[in-house]
Amino acid sequence: MKKFKAFYYIGASLSMLVGIWHFFVPWMFQWSTYIPGEYELLLVLINWVNLCFSFFLTVTSFIVLLWGKKVFAGNREAIFIHGFLLAVWIFRACIAVLYPCPPETNVWINYGQWIGTVLILLLLLIPFIKVNEKRFSR
Repeated sequence: MKKFKAFYYIGASLSMLVGIWHFFVPWMFQWSTYIPGEYELLLVLINWVNLCFSFFLTVTSFIVLLWGKKVFAGNREAIFIHGFLLAVWIFRACIAVLYPCPPETNVWINYGQWIGTVLILLLLLIPFIKVNEKRFSR
């Protein structure tokens, strides 16, 4: 079970780091330069959505990290939150397949995002399966 706990904590930590990193993405990649000046409201709304998403991902991942012992003890609420974070990453993977970034963007960035998404998804999925196997076998 130690291996699965390591996967769990690494996956939740990487998820939290993505959330923290996302706070700075609009300024790192200068999103505002892609939107004409007359659409200032659109730019503000895009930044708000990004900031809310970043906050959501960071806090949810942090809760999952804090509740690690509860998850492995079989606490239903903690397992539910873990499953919710896992669902977020599954949704992210589905979006990447169904609505991929256009090929004009840097292809290696797209591959890196895909690999990172699948890695975090698997690191969260494997412990989720093991914890639920243990829970339902009781």
